[in-house]
Amino acid sequence: MPQKYARHSVKAKERKAILSKASERAKVDLEALLGTKPIMEVIDTDFGEILLINDKPLLFKTEENVFPTLFFKEIFVLRPKVVVDMGAVPHICNGADVMAPGIVRFEGEFQKSDLVYIVDEKHHKPIAMGEILYDVENAEDVKQGVVVKNIHFVGDKIWNFAKSLSDRLGG
Repeated sequence: MPQKYARHSVKAKERKAILSKASERAKVDLEALLGTKPIMEVIDTDFGEILLINDKPLLFKTEENVFPTLFFKEIFVLRPKVVVDMGAVPHICNGADVMAPGIVRFEGEFQKSDLVYIVDEKHHKPIAMGEILYDVENAEDVKQGVVVKNIHFVGDKIWNFAKSLSDRLGG
């Protein structure tokens, strides 16, 4: 975990705006999942902001974008998935984008630019989250090149920081 970071509470108006932006990006009603008045805190880091909701690192913010972390299991079950073969896992967990040859199948409906979770075919656990570059109809026909732009993956700065926070907070 970075040695210096600032942690502060989020006021109701800002919380509502953040949840609205995150809901729109993730295409999930976060108020329905979290309630209308969850406790939200921001931890400022050198790589962005981690948003704690009810003491869990569920969102992160970089510049003006708000994304769910891989720890936000309630969103994971609702979003489409890209299943990859085990050979692709180490590359994706080093930050590589998801390439067509490593994809086993797609699960769920999505449009171009939607957030999708990348899961391994053996354990079906989330290893990354990214932005799909095709609609579901077209993605299945792609045979080469990048299909998902990797945004957040197991082992990145966000994941490591959120994991250490989660361990410390008992989440």
